[in-house]
Amino acid sequence: MANADTEALTLPRLPSNFPSMSLADLLTHHEGKGLEFKRDDSSPEGIVRTIVAFANGAGGTLVVGVEDRTRRVRGVSEPTRLEERLASLISDRIEPRLLPDLQILPWRKTHVIAIRVFPSSTRPHYLKSQGPGRGVYVRVGSTNRRADPAQIDELERLVRGRTFDEEPVPEVGVEAIDFEAARTCFAPIRRLEATDLRTLQMAVLHQNREVPTVGGVLLFGRTRRALFPDALLRVARFAGTDRTAIVDSADMTSHLPLVVEEALSFVKRNTQRGIAIQAARHAETWEYPLVALREAITNALVHADYAQRGSPLRLAIFSDRVEIDNPGGLPPGLTLEDVRQGVSKLRNRVIGRVFHELGFIEQWGSGIQRMAQACRQAGLPEPLLEEIGSGFRVTLRGQGRARPDLDVLDQSVLDFVRKSPGGAPTSEIAAHIRRTPRATRDRLKRLVDLGLLAPIGTGPRDPQRVFRAIGPGRSAG
Repeated sequence: MANADTEALTLPRLPSNFPSMSLADLLTHHEGKGLEFKRDDSSPEGIVRTIVAFANGAGGTLVVGVEDRTRRVRGVSEPTRLEERLASLISDRIEPRLLPDLQILPWRKTHVIAIRVFPSSTRPHYLKSQGPGRGVYVRVGSTNRRADPAQIDELERLVRGRTFDEEPVPEVGVEAIDFEAARTCFAPIRRLEATDLRTLQMAVLHQNREVPTVGGVLLFGRTRRALFPDALLRVARFAGTDRTAIVDSADMTSHLPLVVEEALSFVKRNTQRGIAIQAARHAETWEYPLVALREAITNALVHADYAQRGSPLRLAIFSDRVEIDNPGGLPPGLTLEDVRQGVSKLRNRVIGRVFHELGFIEQWGSGIQRMAQACRQAGLPEPLLEEIGSGFRVTLRGQGRARPDLDVLDQSVLDFVRKSPGGAPTSEIAAHIRRTPRATRDRLKRLVDLGLLAPIGTGPRDPQRVFRAIGPGRSAG
């Protein structure tokens, strides 16, 4: 008979980007974009906000009966009645109507309620009490944020199957596109004809006249700065590891396809260069792989949310890293794990299509993986990907440790725990490494703090508590 502590009680079959998990698996994850714990239902408003935010994004799981910080299982009393109350709460307080999956999961002598919310095709959802203007919430990291008008517009466009850069710009004519600049950019690829502006959706017919699209203006617009004043890349080199002292800076306002090489030139000017001797030839090397930098800059330009005001793209060089920021978090329905796996969802189809034709994008969804591979080959940590507020950041880190220092005993503990499918208790780990329970507990605490192990149980004094292996920084979102 399976141990109640580790028994796999899986939820129904979900989409491929929404893996089924047992309660024990959920407890190894930190709260994130797709996972939240609630001790009880004492804050119904917080519960419905989370469900709305999950539905408006990539979906997620809300577990009631688990403490959010410690992940201790408290359980719930009268689980059947609570399940009915939660179902009524969701039905009564959310518009458009949602039908998440609610399940009662047994845990030892108690139960928890798991609410699985699927990415919705009828978003944006909102709290009835606050209305469609103020009641829309989105998930940012492990928090729920009220969506601003630009985010609400993006959710509505998503339902219509359109992107912001496909929208017409009726206040100007098609002559607002600098056709000669576009033709020059395309010259190494093919001869660009005037009719290609429509084929590439840089121009559309709107109310019986040809006008540029947002994408056409952003890419080659003569008056781009007047219409989209924040559609620029702001670059800076700082003296140390913070933003106290600026050494060099510039605003790059050229046509978007030209910005990639201009930004690379700025990075080259402000980072170190070396010579690698390879057999009879010498090869030029850079502090950061140019392949990774080009991919990160291209990614930012293609996936930026140009509907946001007051948020230009930024590239910052520090003594130990390079940060590339673009306005707009991940597109609705996408998670960081999806991105790492090569899943791609274009926020700007017009810009993406043109960049693809110009050779900046080789294969959809492969950019992040190429970045990671280039960094590994250069002996650098893999790029750090983060959603920060309403933006997205890629950080390329300089020479440093990609993982924390682990001694022989640490590695022995990790190897032992990984070979224990249901997790390993402190007593077995202590016996394996031949250390006292007290010394073993101190070592286990350090590995938990490093994010390499997760304790599964109701607390430190739980006699059935086990440890399971996870990865550094792993989260459910």
